[in-house]
Amino acid sequence: MKIKLIKFDNYDKAPFRAHYNDAGADVYSTQDILLEPHTTIKIPLGFGLELPDGFMACIFPRSSCSSKGLVAQLPPIDSGYRGEVHAIITNSTDNQYIINKDDKIGQIVVIPIILCDFVEELGNERGTGAFGSTNKIK
Repeated sequence: MKIKLIKFDNYDKAPFRAHYNDAGADVYSTQDILLEPHTTIKIPLGFGLELPDGFMACIFPRSSCSSKGLVAQLPPIDSGYRGEVHAIITNSTDNQYIINKDDKIGQIVVIPIILCDFVEELGNERGTGAFGSTNKIK
């Protein structure tokens, strides 16, 4: 599958898949950033996407970042969105962290989705029981 990129601000680093069968393609910071402890920031990635209907994308964490306490949040990038894609990164540590321009900060993964309609007619009622409601211990 080929997905069209839309470049922003003349940034030239497109997502890059290191191996042909990697689930994600690396994405890069477009700027130098000082990430304070226990804060979350939105980092522009310099590109947008034209995802087809029936697909979404997320910026997943890189294992090397996660092992240092940097967590990528996973809001969906919808097929109709044509703006610049951002990585939302949280520093869960007690230390400052420096992100340099062109550092790998996440990996974009494109995911097929099922577009469904939500209706109020439920058919067979299951009830409102939640966690463990079908396996009650006496």
